[in-house]
Amino acid sequence: MKIMITPTETSSSPDLQTPDLETSASPARRVYIETLGCQMNQNDSELMLGLLKTVDFQPTDTPEQADFVILNTCQIRENAEDKAYNYLHRLKVLKREKPWLKIAMAGCVAQQAQSTVFDRVPFVDLVLGTQNIHDLPELTRRLFPAPESQDDDPSFFLEAPTAFSSRKMKPGMQLLATDRQRIGSTYDYINDVAPVRQSPFSAWVTIIEGCDYFCTYCVVPYTRGRQRSRKPQSILDEVKRLVDDGVKEVTLLGQTVDAYGKDFTDPELKHWRLQHLFEALNDLPGLARIRFMTSHPLDLSDAIIDAIAHLERVMPYVHIPMQSGDDTVLARMKRGYTSREYFELVDTLFDRVAGVAISGDMIVGFPGETDEQFQRSVAAIYRSNVMAVNTAAYSARAQTPAGLWETRNAHDEAVPDDIKQARLATINHAVNDQALRWSQKFRGQTVDVLVEGPSRRNPSRWMGRTPCNKVVNFEGAPEHDATLSGAAIGGVALTPSVVAPGLIVPVTITDVFAWSLLGRVAAL
Repeated sequence: MKIMITPTETSSSPDLQTPDLETSASPARRVYIETLGCQMNQNDSELMLGLLKTVDFQPTDTPEQADFVILNTCQIRENAEDKAYNYLHRLKVLKREKPWLKIAMAGCVAQQAQSTVFDRVPFVDLVLGTQNIHDLPELTRRLFPAPESQDDDPSFFLEAPTAFSSRKMKPGMQLLATDRQRIGSTYDYINDVAPVRQSPFSAWVTIIEGCDYFCTYCVVPYTRGRQRSRKPQSILDEVKRLVDDGVKEVTLLGQTVDAYGKDFTDPELKHWRLQHLFEALNDLPGLARIRFMTSHPLDLSDAIIDAIAHLERVMPYVHIPMQSGDDTVLARMKRGYTSREYFELVDTLFDRVAGVAISGDMIVGFPGETDEQFQRSVAAIYRSNVMAVNTAAYSARAQTPAGLWETRNAHDEAVPDDIKQARLATINHAVNDQALRWSQKFRGQTVDVLVEGPSRRNPSRWMGRTPCNKVVNFEGAPEHDATLSGAAIGGVALTPSVVAPGLIVPVTITDVFAWSLLGRVAAL
């Protein structure tokens, strides 16, 4: 890895004041992380908090309370990137008020934009790529130097981490840490660091990073790199620690989570696949639920489907994006399957996995998409019988093939924005209709719900999720109910009729909506 240190224009801009090093070098500092984007980003933020804890940073709830603010960014669509820069610009006033404040951009925008971030937001102190999260403790030693350790080394490129760990960042410098591709997983570079989890009962666990598919619309291979699977023992050790701490549910994460293990070359690891992780975790005492996302249709093997069907703790929920219902569009997207093959796959899941629910993603307005092709995507919502679909109007990414088609051949390729938005509204109507159809299946049923906490909209109710990931808001147990299943937290027995986060409780569904269910705890 190389860390590039660039000088800033501190003498000419009041926005770039440097801190008084004597006042900014406190033993324990406060960090705030704002996370944009997917579950992978959320897990990365938890990992960053764990890494920063090793160098005496404590999380805080607002940027106003922080000495260090990190924005963990997403670049999957243009509006996500714009949102990142807008957020950073709002921090400009805060940095004027607190000149010792350090600001970092991390995540996919940082990985792709690299040093150009400093051109757009010159008051940013650190640009941290997706391949460099594990370097964060050493980088903070430069951002927050001890006063007595300043030096006059003029080097602009420093080999890491041994070369820069003993030196400190000088006032008026910015740090750029954006390796293009590491050999191993992020977790191969980290020992004994526990992410700071946002939930005591449910946890994200990254098992594979990057992607090898290079779909023509997608930036992930450019921002996250090529596929790198994490060693199974590392995953199992982390989940064991989580269970020991009271976690009941883990979600295994990856851009193509069902491709896990295909990149292993070590003879001792080459046989490991996702179904083997399922089997090992299913036998772990204390773990109640195992989830996973996101799957690619080409990697969802019969062996994985069999594991979902037969392992009790693997939840019957599969997120498997289709992206378009038209074969010509799918081919131009470089997805590698046809609509018929996708439908056959979901039919197999419904045939072999009891109670399975499927969700997916759809893009409308892809370059060259005709109205007839779009209508096939609408029809696919119903044909695939999905429970939920994330939808988006196509947004050009400059470094992708489809982005070039739209910008260079705009007259022939680009779908006008007003048509994109009209198509998005149409497909969202179909998605809502299909979601309500799915919800109707639950009316009157009693389902097991893992309680997450009070309902966000109505704190007098509880909120949790079914095995197939449907949100349930429900009333607490009536006085005559027996003690709920698993009613003990931290070794303390709960009295009858108590509902608490982390418990799995039976809930009878009394009313249904497109995106949630309403119910009441069932008498036992």
